[in-house]
Amino acid sequence: MSAVEQTAPGSVLAVRGLKVGYGGIQAVKGIDIDVNAGELVSLIGANGAGKTTTLKAITGGVPWSGSIGYFGQPIAGRKSFELLRGGLVMVPEGRGVFARMTITENLLMGAHVRSDGQVQADIDRMFGLFPRLKERARQLAGTMSGGEQQMLAMARALMSQPKLLLLDEPSMGLSPIMVEKVFEVVRAVHAEGVTILLVEQNARLALQIADRGYVMDSGEVTLSGPAAQLLVDPKVRAAYLGEEL
Repeated sequence: MSAVEQTAPGSVLAVRGLKVGYGGIQAVKGIDIDVNAGELVSLIGANGAGKTTTLKAITGGVPWSGSIGYFGQPIAGRKSFELLRGGLVMVPEGRGVFARMTITENLLMGAHVRSDGQVQADIDRMFGLFPRLKERARQLAGTMSGGEQQMLAMARALMSQPKLLLLDEPSMGLSPIMVEKVFEVVRAVHAEGVTILLVEQNARLALQIADRGYVMDSGEVTLSGPAAQLLVDPKVRAAYLGEEL
């Protein structure tokens, strides 16, 4: 029986024995990760632990070996645009907004894979979820603050109607106030039923909003379990939470 066939009912993502190497360096060393329908799962760890590389492998951005199942089906050989059409959507580190397009145009780009008649209704829904974007609907994305661009990147991803939303370091480079606002949005999106895999260096915030968590160190998963348990785990506290708790 294959790794994909062994996944539990309700499994959205099942990663088994994932390995990724760069020029002889093993960045990811045979990790296993599961994300079930409706869950928010956080993947935490220090810079260089292999978190972003893991997301890139899942979305077809880097060569990998092992097994990745998406809704019980292997994704090996599938192109990134095929995965996007299947609802596997990523908000990359650095946001990647279309700087010379307006906010509304960016949102429309997020819906380019759709053929239904609900695009405008979803733009209105995004403006309700992200009021700042509504206020600046005609503003060029490149002129917005980092926090506003992060909100736009998330809204654009949601316009694709994701079945699994991958968030890569959404708090990176933001002020503490904007970090709190971005995490409020992540909570709200999860509350709507969107399944989320969150990669984040801010371990405290990531685990506070997650159902479960994985800790990565030097390309390996060293700990996993319910987020509430990881928050009080002595190893996690010492390595990633400092004196915050």
